[in-house]
Amino acid sequence: MDDARRRSDDVMGVVARERGASLCAYAYLLTGDLRDAEDLVQDALVKTFVRGRHVEIDSAEGYVRTAILTTWIDAYRRRRQWDRVRHLLVRGDRHDGPAEVVGTRHDVQAALRMLSPQQRACVVLRYYDDLTVGEIADRLGLADGTVKRYLSVAVGRLEGLLGPLAAPATDQTVLINGGDGR
Repeated sequence: MDDARRRSDDVMGVVARERGASLCAYAYLLTGDLRDAEDLVQDALVKTFVRGRHVEIDSAEGYVRTAILTTWIDAYRRRRQWDRVRHLLVRGDRHDGPAEVVGTRHDVQAALRMLSPQQRACVVLRYYDDLTVGEIADRLGLADGTVKRYLSVAVGRLEGLLGPLAAPATDQTVLINGGDGR
């Protein structure tokens, strides 16, 4: 194994070990499912460190978070496209009702699932990652006004589902059981 590949593997190991719980918590906010979140983090780690690509330890987590977000959005788009045509191929889909909502964490999770992917991504980046509107716009490749609109609509929908929202929480453990809140 060459030195560049070894360094890349070392950085990936450090990020997975030291920031894995936080990355899974972040992915969980997007997916709403722990297993899907873990898979998403694994895919993002592989994409970030593939072929011995040199990534500095200081910026590695940011690259992985970006990979998590883009991978999730791409997967959503694929699922949505499949949903448009699957009725042509598959018969007899059974849809269970929504899971019983218990406690604040489940209420928030259910409310987040009601948002569009763009709104959900903006809410997670704003209130969990604590990014500014400009930073969110840069990360998602959108105009500032578009991000503001997504946030405004999303917060309005969340308030309609959850009641009046307080200032952004600094303790993300309300949203994620076991998240380290970093």
